[in-house]
Amino acid sequence: MRFLTTLFFLALLIPLSAEPEVVTPHKKARKARKSPTHLETGAKRKLDLTYKTVGKKALKLDLYYPTANKSEKSPLLIYTHGGGWAAGSRAGAARGSFAAVFKPLLAQGFAVASVSYRLYSKEGTVRMRNCVIDSKDALRYLVKNSDSLALDPYQLFVFGDSAGGHIAQMLLLTPPDTLTGDPDLAEVSYKITAGLSWYGPCDFEDISLFNHDDRPNFRNRFASRILGETELSAEEKTYLYREMSPIAYLKKDSPPLLMIQGNKDTTIPVKHAHRMIKEAKKLGAPVKAMIIRNSGHNWRKVDSEIEPSRNEIIKTSVDFVIRHRTRP
Repeated sequence: MRFLTTLFFLALLIPLSAEPEVVTPHKKARKARKSPTHLETGAKRKLDLTYKTVGKKALKLDLYYPTANKSEKSPLLIYTHGGGWAAGSRAGAARGSFAAVFKPLLAQGFAVASVSYRLYSKEGTVRMRNCVIDSKDALRYLVKNSDSLALDPYQLFVFGDSAGGHIAQMLLLTPPDTLTGDPDLAEVSYKITAGLSWYGPCDFEDISLFNHDDRPNFRNRFASRILGETELSAEEKTYLYREMSPIAYLKKDSPPLLMIQGNKDTTIPVKHAHRMIKEAKKLGAPVKAMIIRNSGHNWRKVDSEIEPSRNEIIKTSVDFVIRHRTRP
């Protein structure tokens, strides 16, 4: 009798376990929110291009071609993602405000390259310097192969946000023969037309620029990403901080730079934009800044709506790139 009772209950359970999963509206919405990994343009793309290999790691980029106003060789915008030099990915180009910048540029005849670079970790050997070197090698690769990739090597633009904004400034301002990596790319020369930085730092030597509220117990949380964990002399630290500071390379004849920063950003304070503008005025260098009121990092509103709006930030960014195109 006990055996028959057990079979009865098992028979009741079998249909229940065999029923298909019920997809609720909440689950559907959650699936719909899954972030895209590539920019959907409807035009030609070259995805997962390996620009160099470090050890066993292949470093890649995605190249998007114009959707309209196409020419034999396209002007090129290179995007370096944010994430504190320790996170993020080139897939960010497909999302939010970044996609909103790239799509009108693609429609104006620009190509866009979104670049991956090695990321810092406390336990590893990658430092901020490696992030910059990798990004410069991606630029060198694109210039070296500009004929086969149908790119105009004389119309190069850079854009990045946060850590990527810092890298974009470094690409713009450092000489081509500095911070070399892959020997096969080291001799490639280039000249960038203009650069755009969203909330990117410009100076690591002046640590006070990261202290947004001038508090006395301020700790420089980015130090290890430049210095590593080894003991260094004061002179060695100064050299490494200066080497990673875009402002140290600014000159009167530097290419145009637009910095857009939030006045309530506690991650990369607006002090960086003010510092770069001050140095640019002293040198006569072509740097401009757009300060966004009530904005924290990533254009998050603080206390009130940001002003100018996110749409105005996007339009200003797109217009800046188009305005500096040297030929149609």
